Amino acid sequence: MKHIIEGNPPSPAPPANSQVKTVKVDEDSAGQRLDNFLMRELKGVPKTHVYRIIRSGEVRVNKGRASADTRIAVGDVIRLPPVRTSERAEQKTAAMAEQVGRFVPAKDFPVLFEDDHFLVVDKPAGVAVHGGSGVSFGVIEQLRMARPKATFLELVHRLDRETSGILLVAKKRSALKNLQDQFRERETGKTYLALVAGQWPANKKVLDKSLQKYLLPDGERRVRVVAKDHPDAMPSLSLVKVHSVTPAARAAQTPQQKIYSLLEVTIKTGRTHQIRVHLASEGMGIVGDDKYGDFELNKALAREDGAVALKRMFLHAWRFQCNHPATGERVVLQTGLPPELARFLVQAIPEAPGAAALVQG
Repeated sequence: MKHIIEGNPPSPAPPANSQVKTVKVDEDSAGQRLDNFLMRELKGVPKTHVYRIIRSGEVRVNKGRASADTRIAVGDVIRLPPVRTSERAEQKTAAMAEQVGRFVPAKDFPVLFEDDHFLVVDKPAGVAVHGGSGVSFGVIEQLRMARPKATFLELVHRLDRETSGILLVAKKRSALKNLQDQFRERETGKTYLALVAGQWPANKKVLDKSLQKYLLPDGERRVRVVAKDHPDAMPSLSLVKVHSVTPAARAAQTPQQKIYSLLEVTIKTGRTHQIRVHLASEGMGIVGDDKYGDFELNKALAREDGAVALKRMFLHAWRFQCNHPATGERVVLQTGLPPELARFLVQAIPEAPGAAALVQG
């Protein structure tokens, strides 16, 4: 005889985050909006539910109600209510992590500076700084894969995919905020090396033309010079210093033996494609620039023809200065030209003053 015991079936095991818990905000999380903090803290919880528990008052900051856009500070105590993580969301998160791990190669780029707060890498040309817009992954995704124990790695600023040189990555949220504030307040110093065809006018030292972003019919982004009173005008300031010029006696008619000017361009504003558009607007686009440059010259330079070819844009983030986000001390960094640019420079401007100092060691 079978004995059947009636009653409620046993309850399923509660999810891992089914209990009320409190979290104390540390310096790496300070300054974030409450909703963004919760998205990170409650992984797998639907975004709509995160906003629901904020609106209902179930989330408390220092025992009081708070709105989604509340900025949290160091030492704040945040109450997190019991939440049920969607099994589907967990599976999706796991699948995405597996996919990322499969397709993003781990790469630790050459490091120019590193401490507990931020690191500075030497980005090669041809590599995007982050994935998106048809790019599967970039520098930041590869760094994260190469440093699985790093709890925080975020880009401080950006470089064009075709530009090489100095790129900052924050290792703490407090450092990210501090460094981005310095960029915004123009407390950083950013100088690029750019090569143009022709002799740059010695008196052309300040370029302050306003810029506007626009899209081509195929959706590709471009930037152009507009009047300062244009409704979409972005004030932009670049300072130009001539580093060296091809000797006139050596110049010839071949593309490799034209007169070239190596420029040190310091930007006071960080607009998209700023240097490229400012120089092109003076009729002297950057050599190798496939968006704003001299396309026929670029094609000629990309061919070997018994000379050193140039198959990329000659723009390099060369020098950088900032205040250390923790100590306030001035940090000065410099990285030499990558080999492909250094070889072309020697051909374009032989015996350029200080050329040896421009080459990567």
